Amino acid sequence: MIDARLLDAVGALIATHARPGDAPLIGIAGAQGSGKTTLARAAAERWGAACLSLDDVYLTKAEREAKGRALHPLFAVRGPPGTHDLALLETTIAALRAAGPNSRTPLPAFDKLSDDRRPTAEWPMFANRPSAVLVDGWCLGATAQAEADLAAPINALEREQDGPGVWRRAANTDLAGPYAKTFARFDAILFLKAPSFNAVLDWRCEQEAGLMGLAPSDLPAERRAELAVFIQAFERITRHMLAGGVRADVTFDLARDRTISPPASGRS
Repeated sequence: MIDARLLDAVGALIATHARPGDAPLIGIAGAQGSGKTTLARAAAERWGAACLSLDDVYLTKAEREAKGRALHPLFAVRGPPGTHDLALLETTIAALRAAGPNSRTPLPAFDKLSDDRRPTAEWPMFANRPSAVLVDGWCLGATAQAEADLAAPINALEREQDGPGVWRRAANTDLAGPYAKTFARFDAILFLKAPSFNAVLDWRCEQEAGLMGLAPSDLPAERRAELAVFIQAFERITRHMLAGGVRADVTFDLARDRTISPPASGRS
């Protein structure tokens, strides 16, 4: 169950930034499995908003594979800055904000199990005009790191596959450039702050089990091991965000069980 304080906080951001004839754009950020998508969907239903996820505007598998060949193999792996279609995100946001009472706006959709974008014919539609546009994303609002912070690898993935730092520097350049420009267009961002990066693997495994229709305890051990490697691609920026490298208007500290810790700690 979603804490009512989180829903109220999203509602307050919508109300604060509401303008006649223009739906406010509100972001919900948080590490993998933090509950950001669940919150965005619940808040959208509560407040009559449209919601979409940064996860649904990844570049297609073919586009990421091409980028991996041209720049660095790790860009074939979805997740870090440089693997999203920001033009698609901005086009969708613009269409939602321009929607009228009889509009039907297609929302991009990505299939994580097949690791590819769904065909446009399968995209869901948002009917009518939204009160706001809510976007959730794991790196939403993240700021770029200083060059000195990029020098040393922080995990086995970086040591073994990006020793010279080509991939992490390219992702950081994207974060400082096109991503920063996109994030700056948001009226406000709410950040669900994980207690530590160590909680993310458990959260991501729970999320994966749900996608597979399994109880978390039934997730195969080999899949958990694969996810432990997979989340290393997110580790650098997640740790940076947890250390303050995020532009957020409201932050809620989460305990390991995703409850707000300490109670009523949301702050602006």
